[in-house]
Amino acid sequence: MSPYPEYLYPWQSSPPAPPLPPHPLPQQPLPTHQHAPGRHSDLRRLRSAYRRLRRVASLTALGYFTLFLLLSGLAPGLMGSELPGGLNTGLLLGLCQLPVTLVAIAVYEQSARHRVDPLAESLRRQGLGRRAAQ
Repeated sequence: MSPYPEYLYPWQSSPPAPPLPPHPLPQQPLPTHQHAPGRHSDLRRLRSAYRRLRRVASLTALGYFTLFLLLSGLAPGLMGSELPGGLNTGLLLGLCQLPVTLVAIAVYEQSARHRVDPLAESLRRQGLGRRAAQ
């Protein structure tokens, strides 16, 4: 008698995997490297630079949008005040969201090009050099 059913439910794409062997396979020791990439200071600097870059860009765009929403809900008199040219403050701030987002994207790209990309490129060259040496 087969351990697999003769039918499949709609959410099952294939029969279940065969059972695991009764005893675990012997563990092979992990290779030891002189400079493990996860502990390398350049890799830590790259991660922190990328994290800082993401936070600044996200908080810039989302912060402006949150400010716009808060002003819309909490200061309707301010948002409805008329400006020259037939616009009100709320409409002008809403129209400014696109340029603020585009500026956040441009600053993100420029910062990535000058801070994150050089670190990533140096790590890539180090990794390729070690691979070629092995």
